[in-house]
Amino acid sequence: MTSRTLPSAEGTTPAPAARRRLPSWTTNFGTQIAAALVLGLLLGLAARGMGHTEDSPVWLGETLSLIGSVYVSLLKAAVIPLVFFAVVASIANLAQVTNAARLAAKTLLWFAVTSLIAVLIGLVLGVVMQPGVGTGQSAPDSYQPRAVGWLDFLTSMVPANFLGLSVRASAGDGGALTATPSFNVLQVLVIAIAVGVAALKVGEKAEPFLVFSRSVLAVIQKVLWWIIRLAPIGTVGLLGHAVATYGWSTMGTLAKFVLAVYLGLALVMLVVYPLLARLHGLSARQFFTGVWPAFQMGFVSRSSLGTLPVTQRVTERSFGVPTGYASFAVPLGATTKMDGCAAIYPAVAAVFVAQFYGIEMTLGQYALVVLVSVLGSAATAGTTGATVMLTLTLSTTGLPLEGMALLLAVDPIVDMGRTAVNVAGQALVPTLVASQEGILDRSRYDAPRTDVMADEEEGIVEARPEQAAGREPERTAGTVG
Repeated sequence: MTSRTLPSAEGTTPAPAARRRLPSWTTNFGTQIAAALVLGLLLGLAARGMGHTEDSPVWLGETLSLIGSVYVSLLKAAVIPLVFFAVVASIANLAQVTNAARLAAKTLLWFAVTSLIAVLIGLVLGVVMQPGVGTGQSAPDSYQPRAVGWLDFLTSMVPANFLGLSVRASAGDGGALTATPSFNVLQVLVIAIAVGVAALKVGEKAEPFLVFSRSVLAVIQKVLWWIIRLAPIGTVGLLGHAVATYGWSTMGTLAKFVLAVYLGLALVMLVVYPLLARLHGLSARQFFTGVWPAFQMGFVSRSSLGTLPVTQRVTERSFGVPTGYASFAVPLGATTKMDGCAAIYPAVAAVFVAQFYGIEMTLGQYALVVLVSVLGSAATAGTTGATVMLTLTLSTTGLPLEGMALLLAVDPIVDMGRTAVNVAGQALVPTLVASQEGILDRSRYDAPRTDVMADEEEGIVEARPEQAAGREPERTAGTVG
């Protein structure tokens, strides 16, 4: 027997009870992240107090490690398809933008300019602060000074196959060989750029492929958005595990290195970026308040690609960059523009490794660090960590790769600040270019800030011609401006 609602005396069904709303602070993403940072720190210290070490883990430390690694794995799972389809779609979106070639050229130019400033700051800090001096260590026996060159770097950019896929064979238990596939993200990026440009040249015949690419990208971004909403849980695991495993003793050993990196990040974030904003007539305060959601998401996720939906939302909704242009510049920046991971960090790290082993760097090596940082930042490809970029820098400049082992101990802590600066720069450059071109919505940039992470604002934005031209976009259900 089914039940039904009896009519009221007036002959109408009673109105449903009003749904109780949770306090705003419990649903605010920033508050959730802040709470997760505190909880992760406390749990990490608790695990450390229980005797957790990397060689002798305890249950709490292992639990935190599992939570953090699962979250990072979820982000990494989307890296390859996101890189490919984000770059293809971003290049294809240039067809909807007025003066597309000029916008693209200015965007790439500003990517290079800000990277150049960042790497020079990193080199100066490394030379002045001398974080690796005084260790008394000699160069490894395997180290052989050699002339440095670009052959390995250029070769790594040539795709070995369409997917940029490589397989590494290793001996497992019992001597059995196992094959481990891996993707060269730099090669995937080169392939995606070639495909995107080719699609633009083909024109109308490529439209079905571009529609498919945009659809796949929208699906991937939606999945990423769900992963992003799990960031507070991932934050507890990532920060807790870092504190439990490395504690403060390792930080003390490499304190000068960590301090030099974070001082460089602070100079770029607090001096260079606001100065560039002011030179373009933009409020530095509005830049900081607007970029904060992406900054904090990058800090805890340690992934520019994982933060991409938030960065693009900030760029469009808070800064007023037209959607047509933002959908090109922000995804491209998330895969190629890394002021933290690919400029400041490798510069300080290269100087640190040379000083640690008592190696005198030449002017040619300093110049190579600059060139690799400006041109090779795509090697990081928005994934967590900058190991690839560090390997590229050390190998190109002929410095001992053994120095990487020293730096990996504090990499999780340093990487948080690196990625936060990365995403701030990825939002700033499109804003500067849009301001130069007169297509920036200044009323949006100067408006009071709202919570761009609000659930009711979820959705993927499709570029429209009127937005690309800088006019106020239409508001539709499930979209953001």
